[in-house]
Amino acid sequence: MIRSLNTAATGMAAQQENMDVISNNIANSQTTGFKKSRAEFEDLLYHTKKEPGAAAGANSFSPNGVQIGLGTRTSSVQKNFETGSAITTKAPFDLQIEGPGFFQILTPDGQTAYTRDGSFRKDPTGRVVDKNGNSLIPEITIPSDASGVEVRATGEVVVYQGPNGDPSTIAQLDIVNFVNPAGLRAVGKNLFQQTPASGQAVANRPGLNGVGYLAQGQLEASNVNIVDEMVDMIKAQRAFETNSKVIQTSDQMLQSINSMR
Repeated sequence: MIRSLNTAATGMAAQQENMDVISNNIANSQTTGFKKSRAEFEDLLYHTKKEPGAAAGANSFSPNGVQIGLGTRTSSVQKNFETGSAITTKAPFDLQIEGPGFFQILTPDGQTAYTRDGSFRKDPTGRVVDKNGNSLIPEITIPSDASGVEVRATGEVVVYQGPNGDPSTIAQLDIVNFVNPAGLRAVGKNLFQQTPASGQAVANRPGLNGVGYLAQGQLEASNVNIVDEMVDMIKAQRAFETNSKVIQTSDQMLQSINSMR
């Protein structure tokens, strides 16, 4: 009887973590470039009272055995890197990767981080930075006399200068990809860091080797679908309630045993 109390408790704990993941998805439904997550679960050890195939008689064997599970736990939280929908902004430094890939960002501690959030802007010195002031890699500085900026689909950054608006290419913006993007470590501020699970970052010209092209004047919306999250939330709530009902029922059975004369 005590086993059922502990087993149901693991189910409640797992569904609480599931709700934590779902609530984070919903909270970031309007976050640019956000990638939703999904909690995944696995069963725990089993109490084996009879091994499958154990002898049940002189010439017979137990076909299934007797194994009683001891509950569940969260095995992983999987990131979904499906591309979000496009948001048209017409801002010259808003960029969307139309397909796989990440922008490279230089963090204040000198590390390279990666992001799908392409909402960039100029700082007072003309450098292109993200919303937290982190420099884009490669560093791009827009001349003060530039009358216009064009970021082409293949990553060339072209500025227009002079009385005739002559174009000149000042930088080549490459994007990177990973063998296993789901293995990246999310560190907040729309940034990811490389890990042994993600593999090494591989830089490519936009549109080559399986990475996406760039689109200027657009941003990638969060890939969270509110309807799906609401359905998942209801399922998690019902599973939590059912596990709590198991605990209540087990407690009532124990109470019945204790009250026997």
